[in-house]
Amino acid sequence: MIFDDLRTACRKDPALHGSRVIEVVLYPGLWAIWSHRIAHRLHRWRLPLLPRLLSQLTRALTGIEIHPGAAIGRRCFIDHGMGVVIGESAELGDDVMLYHRVTLGGTGWWTDDKGSKRHPTVGDRVVLGVGATVLGPVRVGHDAVIGAHALVLRDVPAHATVRAPQADIAPADRAAASTAAHISAPADPATPHTARTEGTRP
Repeated sequence: MIFDDLRTACRKDPALHGSRVIEVVLYPGLWAIWSHRIAHRLHRWRLPLLPRLLSQLTRALTGIEIHPGAAIGRRCFIDHGMGVVIGESAELGDDVMLYHRVTLGGTGWWTDDKGSKRHPTVGDRVVLGVGATVLGPVRVGHDAVIGAHALVLRDVPAHATVRAPQADIAPADRAAASTAAHISAPADPATPHTARTEGTRP
């Protein structure tokens, strides 16, 4: 399984080539996955404290937080990794790829019951882009792509692509005026971005 992880990282990271392939063993995403496999097994054996201690040490070293109870399939690749959070009852299939700041979380203590399924189920070959957030016991189908900064609160069908709204680009002649207006005027209450599903991919 370790060799599968190494081959996956070499295949999916275009920055690795030639003599630099040896650098893959320094990737925090790989450290986090390997550590999690140990912590997950200890968690299944119902050993107290040790699984959480291992996951917290890994978080301190890599910036990646994976609860020992999360179930992660084969050849999962976490690129960059900083800020990734994967909750206790999350389930990830095989060949899933996550970029930094991905969150697979619950919807909040006021709606989540202890011991219940509170986190997402992610199918095989799913890609989760930078800052993608999937909350609650939703299902993301096989081969789906969750785009950068997309917020997902409901099921995503297989092969679908979910995209967050793009930022507006102000023309150069309006940029200075727009900047001045934002500085002088009080900010409006933040409006949450909602992602939209673009449809299925072939």
